Amino acid sequence: MKIGISWDAYGKGELSIEEQIAFLKKYGFEAMFTMSNDPNLDEIVEAVRKENISPDTCHAPFRGINRIWFDNSDGDDALRMLKDSVDACERNDIPVDVVHLSSGDDAPRVSDAGYTHFRELVDYADSKGVKIAFENQRKLANIAFAMEEYPTACFCWDVGHEACFADGREYMPLFGSRLVALHIHDNFAIHNEDRHMIPFDAGLDFEKAASHIAKSGFDGTVMLELMRHTSGEYEDVSPDEYFGKAAAAAMRIRDMIEEKRR
Repeated sequence: MKIGISWDAYGKGELSIEEQIAFLKKYGFEAMFTMSNDPNLDEIVEAVRKENISPDTCHAPFRGINRIWFDNSDGDDALRMLKDSVDACERNDIPVDVVHLSSGDDAPRVSDAGYTHFRELVDYADSKGVKIAFENQRKLANIAFAMEEYPTACFCWDVGHEACFADGREYMPLFGSRLVALHIHDNFAIHNEDRHMIPFDAGLDFEKAASHIAKSGFDGTVMLELMRHTSGEYEDVSPDEYFGKAAAAAMRIRDMIEEKRR
């Protein structure tokens, strides 16, 4: 399995494209992902591929995603936002687009309008050769709905989200057979404290996570989704220390997964 990390994990554009690639290569990261609406997406993808780093996925925009459940112009705008993300994946030959279904504890209920919008999105992605990977957030109902209604839809398991959003629910026993992408990070399993810390720095059970991944048969990238400034724990950490520690954590998780497969 490869190890990967979210683009700009060190945070807020403090490192140039060339500097980020240098740290990824130095510490053995072979894959990355970034937001599909990053204005520098095409340049980033071209640059990482030249260094044999794989842009495994894109992440669709999620600001205002709850609009998609409504039968009005806002819902149509949200659908266009997601279709633009699919277009970005197709243009850059990125096979998987990670999509949120909703946001927040008070997200809208599953609706006919949402069904129609997401049906159109999945069909559009299918026509472009792009997989939609729905990511677990707070609501089990909408991701279960998507997996039942859209046979070609896939699953992105966000380990950190499950810990701090799901109130004890486990998603991999339900959707692990559809797994095509991982978002791995750490937190203290406190509701809504989505801290995106380096694994093994907080409270998650990565032995259990590795068991779920091994059982699923997923053999893709151990992808970290880190955000240095989100937790406040790494403000005085140098890029070398940050990327080195992150890579060591990703390799440790990879080794745990592979050991559980034996």
